[in-house]
Amino acid sequence: MSGPGGDHVDGRRERGTVEVAGSTLHYEAAGTGHPLVLIHAGVADHRMWDGPFAAFARSYRVIRYDTRGYGASLTEDVEFSNREDLAALLDHLGITRAHLLGVSRGGQIAMDFTLERPSKVSALIMVASGPGGFHSPDPVPEVETKVFDEMEAAWEAKEFERLADLELRFWVDGPGQPEGRVPAPIREHVREMILHNYRTHAVEGKPQPLKPPAAARLGEISVPALIVTGDLDTSHIRAASDFITEHIRGARKVVIPGTAHMLSLEQPQTFIQIVQEFLQEVRLPEGGAPAGGARATG
Repeated sequence: MSGPGGDHVDGRRERGTVEVAGSTLHYEAAGTGHPLVLIHAGVADHRMWDGPFAAFARSYRVIRYDTRGYGASLTEDVEFSNREDLAALLDHLGITRAHLLGVSRGGQIAMDFTLERPSKVSALIMVASGPGGFHSPDPVPEVETKVFDEMEAAWEAKEFERLADLELRFWVDGPGQPEGRVPAPIREHVREMILHNYRTHAVEGKPQPLKPPAAARLGEISVPALIVTGDLDTSHIRAASDFITEHIRGARKVVIPGTAHMLSLEQPQTFIQIVQEFLQEVRLPEGGAPAGGARATG
């Protein structure tokens, strides 16, 4: 299995499905060790993890899956909870506690799951993400609002090719950055995932948000937490990363310079190293519960 930054997956690899109300979730697992669940961004599917999946499988039992309504995981037009979907996946795999790593929308799912089911989470890694209910105190720059308006218009018109191009400019190159700043293979990889999702998933379902939202509950999170962001990401994500770091006790924040929203694809080796170094410090006493938090480094 390969992709940008990808290589061979060592060890036994398992592909399967989990039946949940109104959907079938598709997943892949490999490796041995403490479970590590990878949750993709909203402009991607499980394939965004090709490189990290292979690397992490050398040290962990790593699981990646398509969330409902993305990739190969279709959904009916029903109310559902991404948190319950993740719990069903863990139960299916016999996992009682796992490290969670999510990018963007996937990071929000990971955080909400941590708040709703804290006993099932041993570490939380949020990448280019923010908590539900967070509102930045700073105004959105005009360069960002203009693209948001263009993306909304393209979505309403179902101009998916144009929408994919706009999302690449915004989420991959970064707001206000030159078009094509990121190498073409990465842009094409993300573009294919974006278009697959728009063309395949005519039904989105009705996701039920966490109540109360996470932004007001960060003090409840006691597991080791790592926040990773790029300095070329949106103003909202950069502000949200600061907010999370300030309000989760002991949280560590790492900024990868010269990267935007899809930083795990832009700088895969740097990203993998940051995550591995963090997880190596998460102590797992007998029973799998984490001991202590990550030290804050700014």
